[in-house]
Amino acid sequence: MNIVREDIDSLTATIKVQVEKDDYAANVEKSLIDYRKKANINGFRPGKAPMSLIKKMYYRYVLADEVTKIAFDKLYEHIKENNIRTLGEPIPSEKQPAFDWEKQENFEFSWDIGLAPEIDINVNKRTKFPLYKIKPTEELRKNYIETYRSRQGKYVDVEQTDEKGLVKATLTELNEDESPREGGKTIEGASISVALVADKDEQKKLIGVKVGDVLTIDTQKAFPNEADRAALLHVKKEELGDINPLFQLTVTETLTFALAELNQEFFNAVYGEGVVNSEEEFYQKIDEEIERNLAQESDYRFGIDLKEKLLEKLNIELPKDFLIRWLTNINEGKFTREQIETEYPMFEKDLKWQLISNKVAEEQNFTVTNEELEQFAMVYARNQFAAYGMNFLPDEYIQRYAADILKNRDEVRKIQERIIDKKVIDWFRENVGISEKEITLEEFQKL
Repeated sequence: MNIVREDIDSLTATIKVQVEKDDYAANVEKSLIDYRKKANINGFRPGKAPMSLIKKMYYRYVLADEVTKIAFDKLYEHIKENNIRTLGEPIPSEKQPAFDWEKQENFEFSWDIGLAPEIDINVNKRTKFPLYKIKPTEELRKNYIETYRSRQGKYVDVEQTDEKGLVKATLTELNEDESPREGGKTIEGASISVALVADKDEQKKLIGVKVGDVLTIDTQKAFPNEADRAALLHVKKEELGDINPLFQLTVTETLTFALAELNQEFFNAVYGEGVVNSEEEFYQKIDEEIERNLAQESDYRFGIDLKEKLLEKLNIELPKDFLIRWLTNINEGKFTREQIETEYPMFEKDLKWQLISNKVAEEQNFTVTNEELEQFAMVYARNQFAAYGMNFLPDEYIQRYAADILKNRDEVRKIQERIIDKKVIDWFRENVGISEKEITLEEFQKL
């Protein structure tokens, strides 16, 4: 067996693997014997068919399988032994000739490979990168407070409804002339949120109503979405066609949505029992949360700017034609070459950063410990619940949710990548020059 590497350019090469009869003969013979033992051929007892017949029936398939396997194994063995840093996976050379499995005894396989470029990450404190410090505003503080009050708010009885109102009513089906429909549908205790009514004219009818008021509503205009309309009328979507959309609405209860009061019950619901005991402490907690979230936003933006400027500074070259061929091969049937070429610039940018990140991580011996995985999963889980206003859940509950996350291999791999990525960005932050700039949230959002 002979293996030859031919460099096409600095970023691509062809590896040729020659497989001769002596390399595969024993394996082919063994496979044919196994086929004979298992073969069930008419006219012969199981396992007793002549070897000549077995060879006639299976030889070329067994030969192709064994020769290809040997070639693949030697290819990857050669790449590993010679520490060849590849991009993507080897793909068959476009110059690879077809084999005649009936007549050939010696075979030469050719694969093209993409070579990872050498990267010199030469940065120091003279290399400046922007870090934005976002100034909190009173408006932002008010939004945070109102969000929490809204999450803990509830509907309360009022004399008449407003734009945030909820109308509870009895609905009675009508004819087109608004007379009661014989055998029509009646819904007791129907609930309609004024804000969710799609049609403005129908919505206006429900603003300012009082208990006992009677009006006509077109449910099809009010709720054009069939699922919403079916839920209101307590029917299946398939049954809507048999129901006239006009209904008489008799108001039985009027409510409006009220934000939660700033009291101990509210503080406990937001931050847990006894954590916050006054408005002053609540505002302090809000300010801490804003500061923490703005810092995270700032760090995230620093990572984006760092990547952009490093890619520009390092000017990494990749084997574009090879990578497009490789992506086309592995996505055959899913995306065309033209689609892949359109999306390639984004793929290339991600790959370049991955090469930078991998080099730093390798040079700095960055690893991910089980403790780091667990901590990340805890933070991720807590943030998930916080998004729904559940900031008060005990650690034991969060730990169970985090443990479930870590049972998923794909999730663990993603978490490992994010932890390493953060370590790399933090390393750059310590080793490059930082140009701090204080800006408003509005200015930051325009970046």
